[in-house]
Amino acid sequence: MRIRCLIIDDKPLAIDILADYTRKVPFLELTGTATDPIQGLSMVRDRQISLVFLDIQMPQLNGLQFMRIAGEQCKVILTTAYPEYALEGFEHDVIDYLLKPIAFDRFYRAAAKALQVLGHDSKNRLSAENEMFSDHYNQSEYLFIKTEHRIKKVNLRDILFIESLQNYITLHTTAGRILSLQTMKKLENQLPPKEFMRVHKSYIVSLRHISSVERSRIQIGGQLIPVGDIYRDAFYKIIGH
Repeated sequence: MRIRCLIIDDKPLAIDILADYTRKVPFLELTGTATDPIQGLSMVRDRQISLVFLDIQMPQLNGLQFMRIAGEQCKVILTTAYPEYALEGFEHDVIDYLLKPIAFDRFYRAAAKALQVLGHDSKNRLSAENEMFSDHYNQSEYLFIKTEHRIKKVNLRDILFIESLQNYITLHTTAGRILSLQTMKKLENQLPPKEFMRVHKSYIVSLRHISSVERSRIQIGGQLIPVGDIYRDAFYKIIGH
């Protein structure tokens, strides 16, 4: 599950910090930012936002007023430098309350809580979506990868892991290596999340081909792949440990 999220804060620097944090969390998908909370309300509606990182102290419309208008359209994690608003925020059923300056580990814990809450709230809907998702990938079990001189069809079950190397990526498959100039992010979005997972800024692994995990290193065949700090919790949750 990936959470479509939005950042609303009247201070661009605060937005930059949170945007950088969201890019480090594999299950967050940042769909936009806004310094104007009124514009943010439109974005929540038009972009089907599930989660908003929302500042409280803003001109025209403060965070608490924003939540009253938005209602049940989205869940909220409040971000503010004013701890006195915490109690009122939780009365609005916010997921968490982050006090500025926000450390990344605290941000990650709040995001993980949002994943749990949104997953629980949408259990029935996700069950239907997963069934459709499964049907789709039963029909589409391959990718077309652009190499230097041609476009190559690659079966998903043949991919062992994918490695990012500066300006290109390498697909390590059961039949050998395939080099492509496309970005890691673009390829990640094409892969079914039930079968593949980003475990490091430079690696995506096929869950089916993992032979063992030891000391934050994944073994696939004869290759040891590191698990990055920011991906570790999500990875161990996926494999049930």
